[in-house]
Amino acid sequence: MDTHDSSFPLIISVDDHTVEPATVWQDRLPEKYRGVGPRIVRAPVKEMTFLGGRFRPVMGQPGDDGPVGDWWVYEDLRRPLTRLDTAVGYSRDEIKLEVITYEQMRPGSYDVPARLADMDVNHVQSALCFPTFPRFCGQTFTEAKDHELGLLCVRAYNDWMLEEWCGPEAHGRLIPLPLIPLWDAELAAAEVRRNAARGARAVAFSEIPPYLGLPSIHTDGWDPFLVACAETGTVVAMHIGSSSRMPSTSADAPPAVGSTITYANCCFSMVDWLMSGKFEQFPGLKVMYAEGQIGWIPYILERADVVWEENRAWGGVADKVHRPPSELFAEHVYGCFFDDAFGLRNLDSIGVGNVLYETDYPHSDSTWPKSREVGEAQMGHLEPEVVERIVRGNAIELLGLTDEGLWPGPGGGGAR
Repeated sequence: MDTHDSSFPLIISVDDHTVEPATVWQDRLPEKYRGVGPRIVRAPVKEMTFLGGRFRPVMGQPGDDGPVGDWWVYEDLRRPLTRLDTAVGYSRDEIKLEVITYEQMRPGSYDVPARLADMDVNHVQSALCFPTFPRFCGQTFTEAKDHELGLLCVRAYNDWMLEEWCGPEAHGRLIPLPLIPLWDAELAAAEVRRNAARGARAVAFSEIPPYLGLPSIHTDGWDPFLVACAETGTVVAMHIGSSSRMPSTSADAPPAVGSTITYANCCFSMVDWLMSGKFEQFPGLKVMYAEGQIGWIPYILERADVVWEENRAWGGVADKVHRPPSELFAEHVYGCFFDDAFGLRNLDSIGVGNVLYETDYPHSDSTWPKSREVGEAQMGHLEPEVVERIVRGNAIELLGLTDEGLWPGPGGGGAR
């Protein structure tokens, strides 16, 4: 554990990432599926672009010319490991859109002891980790042709997440974040309950499901899943990009445009939830927005309240949203940030109890290994008890952690 002298609380990061080891699915799928299930192939890249918010890699044949990397192969999908997946430890000028191998990434990306060591360096006690190959809410398996195999892949990932990534070797410092089969709300509910029974208190979900060809939350299509989340105290965790469409403005916009407005999907999604009636239908429901930052929230709450007050009759929400959206936000929604000085200066307009801290390890935006220093610089104007809540206290309460900030393991935490 971190031994730095600092009054800054040990961080509980609610948005880090794991790069899945190469054998996660090959070790767990039935033998008949291993030839089409996710597996790693080392091959050159033929072409790779990232424009207009769309990532388009093309794999070459082994032996072809071109930079060589490790590729996930699954049905017809070819998805390389890239430097953007695991950028920590490299200078900003070295972080480019390029394929890499496992040997070229920081071991903490995929190895539990190495991850804990890197957390120690960064003043981080515990971390909730989103996936890489499945994408941020399991879209990879949703888009696959064979949903029977897809369900096995979701369950295999969740078993690895709870039993190995967050297993005994992690000493409670890694917090499980399972996936669901997004294509079937009943199966999703069953998977929520299966993992809640093993101590999971969060689940990955899409910020804007219709972008994935799925029902919106304004329908009753997700109700079985939402019932399961509310009854088990499972937080719905939505990461930027979990709709497979990052914000952009045009097909030829450079990545810098999208990187500047990454919060936009969270913004749109939060308004969806606030105007959906789901928080009144399911009073125990909690949602969080990973990597969305928080500085935009005060204006959206102000505008949503005005619309609800002035326009709800013709706006289609009078019969299902009976309270000001800002009140619903205070009870149900959590914003997550790693670098947002403006948001912290306007904390009173957001709510001390609705903000969580993150480090985004090992992505290119990560504040590792200086997350403590960034936090100290941006939170220096806040009272110590407020800093404590933002950096760890809110996460402990939301995710059912022990008072020491650790995941209690199977059967721990309890429903709230």
